[in-house]
Amino acid sequence: MAGVSAVYDRDGEHIGWKVSVRKKGFPPQFKTFRTKAEALAWASVVESEMVRGVWRDRAASESTTLKECLDRYAADVLPTRKDGGWREASFLRRWQERPIADRYMAGIRGQDVAIAIRDMEAEKKKPNTIRLHLALLSNLFTVARKEWGMEALDNPVESVRKPKLPQGRDRRLVGDEENRLLDACSKINPELAAIVRMAIETGMRQGEIMGMKWSMVNLSARTVTLPDTKNGTRRTVPLSSRAVAVLEALPRNLNGRVWTYTQDRLKAIYRTAVARAGITGLTFHDLRHEATSRLFEKGFNPMEVSAITGHKTLQMLKRYTYLRAEDLAKRMG
Repeated sequence: MAGVSAVYDRDGEHIGWKVSVRKKGFPPQFKTFRTKAEALAWASVVESEMVRGVWRDRAASESTTLKECLDRYAADVLPTRKDGGWREASFLRRWQERPIADRYMAGIRGQDVAIAIRDMEAEKKKPNTIRLHLALLSNLFTVARKEWGMEALDNPVESVRKPKLPQGRDRRLVGDEENRLLDACSKINPELAAIVRMAIETGMRQGEIMGMKWSMVNLSARTVTLPDTKNGTRRTVPLSSRAVAVLEALPRNLNGRVWTYTQDRLKAIYRTAVARAGITGLTFHDLRHEATSRLFEKGFNPMEVSAITGHKTLQMLKRYTYLRAEDLAKRMG
């Protein structure tokens, strides 16, 4: 049953209408509106939903701003991330600075998110960066709905058009680039050449290679077991004969790590090696592309390649795999 009463300010001036809905089996609902018609319309909708059994409590989502939820997400969710949530934290701070952060959760619509997307595009953010911002916002709405008592909340991110990702990179080693790169790396530090060779032979990510410890390596079985990968799963990577030879030639560090380089140091010195080799446009991640493509060229099927590289789907493999047409032609006979 709904009840409507006038609302007055301290000076006795009428400023709106407060409506209450009370129905057995449901918590009382209260809301204030500018006009009596709006109050009665809201009450009618709430009562109808209660009768039909589709009512969801909107009190929390109608009284909590996005900024407040972002603060809670930072406190409750980010610390549970494998990396401590440091990357998501930067996206979270950007959302807190946008006008949408002052909106109540229940009032955020797809058009509000679309405006934020246009703002990010105007700021020259790359499509993938924008998509990562949207992924955080989408997950926040999911958590709010499932864990924070905002069951009636719709996810506005699901209704907007996401920026289209550019076509995946197709950079592979060409001509004598491999020899030139390895030669330049060897002249800087033989360990750098060993790291590059491991990337080409295994298809492991840079972070996976740099995080290797001798306890993960089984030279007799020719494997490296990665206990915690980017995808959050354990993966055992088979080693080629060349990869085994690289590891066998390395000295053993007292700290148990395979490499003396840190990841940050590697990034800087790799760019130096590429420049000294006279090579342009070759990132370290391109070596993963190269390795993945070579696995296909050796005849491995997609399931086998996925097991080696850790790609989760065939679509992901397509983005990272570029087979040389001339090599495919040879196999066609």
